[in-house]
Amino acid sequence: MILDAEFGYELLVCRYAELAWHPDGEPRPAIVSRQLGTRDRRWDTVVIEVDPGGFAARRRFGDRTIDSDLLHVVRHAPADWAWYRDALPDPGYPWRYVRQAAHRAAGRDLIETRRRGNRIEIRRIRPYPDWVRRIVAIENKPDLDRSAADALADQLAHDVDIALADEVWLATESTGGRVEPALLRSLPVEAGILTTRFGETEREFAACNERATVDGDTTTVDADAATVDWFPSDLAPNGPSGRDPETVTRRLEIAERAYGKGWRSYHDTMRPDCRYFELQRAGRGLVPYCSAKDRCPTNRECAGSCSSFAPEPPAWRTKGWPIEGGPGKGIRALLNRRRERVRDRFETEND
Repeated sequence: MILDAEFGYELLVCRYAELAWHPDGEPRPAIVSRQLGTRDRRWDTVVIEVDPGGFAARRRFGDRTIDSDLLHVVRHAPADWAWYRDALPDPGYPWRYVRQAAHRAAGRDLIETRRRGNRIEIRRIRPYPDWVRRIVAIENKPDLDRSAADALADQLAHDVDIALADEVWLATESTGGRVEPALLRSLPVEAGILTTRFGETEREFAACNERATVDGDTTTVDADAATVDWFPSDLAPNGPSGRDPETVTRRLEIAERAYGKGWRSYHDTMRPDCRYFELQRAGRGLVPYCSAKDRCPTNRECAGSCSSFAPEPPAWRTKGWPIEGGPGKGIRALLNRRRERVRDRFETEND
């Protein structure tokens, strides 16, 4: 199967990180997401290294993202009843929005609320845990030519300077040369370099087995599909002061979005309800496939405006009892189950 150079590669890097993080060989519990960051900078792949005990406590707050407004309430909700304005720090915006967030949080069973006269009082149900250990940002560039490296150097330098992430990596496809091109580019020395070999495992097997044949476009991903060519620097600030409260909050907001979104959420922006949309296996990963285009579609082109788009026939959507839906609904359910399985794994290990 032919993968789109950017989007398909991004999915394989995410799956590799899910299988084999950290690349230095010491396993670290982590959740993986994609296309996350701030208003000024968006990362291709984000790895959130978690504390298993804290992560299990976070799981008790539910499976959905706790957004920035809710975080302000949930993190600071008191153990005993108190007026929300006395209990919470000044948000820097009108208190009426905090009151609305408090009611939303209560509606999701994140806190408790009650009315005392004209005042809304809040109380926490459980303390919000310290579940995030480290945040790792990965920029994916399968074909690292000189022009791409020049543009990427500025982006990586920005990531190193702001130190919002604890590590910054570049993931690029191996050329098989004695010295990988990424090592010869003018990239920040603080950024790590990860060279991937998606598909080489099957080709090597075919070379050793006369009866085995492998299509030249076959792509696979497994836990041994990448090599560290350059280790990154630890960007976490030294000293007792650590990060300022605003940065801590921004990091937690990114982690919460990664927790709720994961990296398989492409089914929310693509059209799995199209009759040509499928999932195909790539080693230990699943990637989208368009049978009309005979390749992995890009995230942007797989839309209702695609000239090949054809909704699933009604007969496909009415199979099962009472009405279970067609393949598109099944694809969404499968990808959601895989995300839940990753979440459950760390909670089980902690038990």
